[in-house]
Amino acid sequence: MLEGKRVRIKAKDRIFEGLVMPSATDTLVIKLDSGYNVGFKDYELLEVIEDEKVVVESPELERKAGLPEIKIISTGGTIASKVDYKTGAVTSQFSAEEIVSEVPELAELCNIDAELLYNILSENMKPAYWIELARGVYKTLKKGYDGVIVTHGTDTMSYTASALAFMLSTPKPVVFVGAQRSSDRPSSDAAMNLICAAQAATADLGEVAVVMHATTNDDFCYIHRGVKVRKLHTSRRDAFQSVNYPPLGKVEYPSGKITWMAERFKRGERGLELRDKLEEKVVLIKFFPGLRPDVLEYYHQEGYRGFVIEGTGLGHVSTDWVDTVKRVCEDSVVVMTSQCLWGRVCDRVYDTGRYLLKAGVVEGEDMLPEVALVKLMWLLGNYDVDEARRKVGENLVGEMTPTTGYCGKVL
Repeated sequence: MLEGKRVRIKAKDRIFEGLVMPSATDTLVIKLDSGYNVGFKDYELLEVIEDEKVVVESPELERKAGLPEIKIISTGGTIASKVDYKTGAVTSQFSAEEIVSEVPELAELCNIDAELLYNILSENMKPAYWIELARGVYKTLKKGYDGVIVTHGTDTMSYTASALAFMLSTPKPVVFVGAQRSSDRPSSDAAMNLICAAQAATADLGEVAVVMHATTNDDFCYIHRGVKVRKLHTSRRDAFQSVNYPPLGKVEYPSGKITWMAERFKRGERGLELRDKLEEKVVLIKFFPGLRPDVLEYYHQEGYRGFVIEGTGLGHVSTDWVDTVKRVCEDSVVVMTSQCLWGRVCDRVYDTGRYLLKAGVVEGEDMLPEVALVKLMWLLGNYDVDEARRKVGENLVGEMTPTTGYCGKVL
């Protein structure tokens, strides 16, 4: 078995050396030192280099007088991932200390303490983990840290950021950061994102934010409001965009200069408070042509009392949903959002929308569907149904804006 071993081969009149990756065919796939994989069908094996175990000790994190005190809480994800050459999969392997030691520039910006809370990919996140993370951030800020950085997988980062934004009132920055490319790849965005996140975590900011690449180049990152951002591309480094609200600011790289671009909660503007109850029996339903209202009945019979519908256009479902929606609204909260993302829901334009409003649906304004979901989970965890229904239409942490212009670009 050559898998996982370093080999030197001759192919196409050239010499290649690298680690053998798993292959489903008889093709020899090796990872070159450049980070790229190359496959060979015709080759001559020159040498097999046995595995060499190299132990690299993470250095103690240096502390410098006068620098801000920042806590990095790691939850895993691509920013904390390497390729596992035994399986070929990208897995979470780095500890929080290892992430910091990979980016020595951080030592010039702040004094870092690091904690490994989870080591998971973000698809494995769940509400119970959001609560534990919120408690951890709260305890950290109560100890006097100047800011918190949360490293997180990108796929569900906006859900977790929204959850913390509702559960945690913070007078200091709580900055989520991730990476689209794992840290051991030449094209990785991990280091720059983390450096820019550290700049934001020491800045004049007092809310939950997400910091990620703004372009495909290594020129600057955006600081996004945690409840107004979405991942809009599967793999591009500029996948994260603010929706229906401008980015709060941008961090230039490598200078670290911050330019603020929108109204924000500033450092010290709010007190520190934690309200960490969530109701998990809330569901997000994406409407599509022909979808029967039975789906509402099913969840309602299962005890769900919170429903977010991702409707068409201005916030519509088919008219044969109206009677079911009316029955569900008697003891539940039904929030209408839009699949369009940009723009806002308005159920006063067409007959269907007016019927839905009369049935008891609450307009989600310009909230992203996933943000409305998390908001409703938080509301039903802390208030009764009637109060939650009233508050879902209030702008609590910047998740809704009074008017919506077109903000952002389409990738």
